Amino acid sequence: DALGCNPKNLYFTACGTEGDNWAIRRGVEVNRRKGRHIITTAIEHSAGLEPCKALEKQGYEVTYLQPDKEGGITVEQVEQALREDTVLVSMMLVNNETGVVLPVKECVRAVKAFDKSILFHCDAVQGFLKVPFTLASLGCDMISVSGHKIGAPKGIGALYLKNGVKLKPLLTGGGQEAGLRSGTEATAQIAGFAAACTAMLADKNRLARTAQIKQYTLSSLKEALPKLEIVCPGDAPHICAVTLPGYKSEVVVRVLGDQGVCISSGSACHKGKPSHVYAALGLQKKILDGVLRISFSYDTTREDIDALAEGLAAAHAFADVAMVSSANRDA
Repeated sequence: DALGCNPKNLYFTACGTEGDNWAIRRGVEVNRRKGRHIITTAIEHSAGLEPCKALEKQGYEVTYLQPDKEGGITVEQVEQALREDTVLVSMMLVNNETGVVLPVKECVRAVKAFDKSILFHCDAVQGFLKVPFTLASLGCDMISVSGHKIGAPKGIGALYLKNGVKLKPLLTGGGQEAGLRSGTEATAQIAGFAAACTAMLADKNRLARTAQIKQYTLSSLKEALPKLEIVCPGDAPHICAVTLPGYKSEVVVRVLGDQGVCISSGSACHKGKPSHVYAALGLQKKILDGVLRISFSYDTTREDIDALAEGLAAAHAFADVAMVSSANRDA
């Protein structure tokens, strides 16, 4: 119901990562006689990028579309990248670190106008029930989603396959999910996923409320910290990126964490490694080093944001002291 598809077109997975891997690794095989060229973007989640890198080692050629300085990808970039041997295009709906909404619908139309046989996969993990879309409007052949992004338990996701798309299984075994995804179904997680969808759909004002909270956040932070710069305001209502030029984001994140305020310096999957998404924007080093990713849920309050602003101001002051102390030690 939440996706607006026939149940027969939906297959449960363990997570968005599995859905991305399944769509990409098996999607290229559908047109294997046609060619070995893939188009994706340089700002995809690692769940999409790593399968592409693995396929490169198997002889596939991958075109990684580069974003503009604001994190956007254009339809023209996709059109220019299309080739006679292109077999798959994979593009996320909402970037998980910038909040930028990519023009998936328009890109699907461009790809299908060029060659209807090219499969189009969309990683909608960060966009599902966060930005309005319908399967009919997007027109994608494959769409992967995940439950934990909307309040469901971790460990459950799904892959939508359009009528006529014949993917081979990524996991083989007992033949569950119509033989396409073997493994005992995670019944409790699936029920939790359904309950989360029901709750989200029942809250008609969730997107508008979240968007208002984000605007309040950006204005509050600018007021509390005049030096703060907005890297990406984000088109989606639940993600934005800011920076404190000259201040290490790891220090700021750690100080905020000690105060019970949790933000990050990039995707949770980076585990301390530099963000490939922010690096792709071509930011100056002093700006890049201080990037902070802020995300919101439908129940984030203004009080939460006030705590963030106060905590960030304190973290800023702490970083100043740390920098002075470091300079004194070096002297």
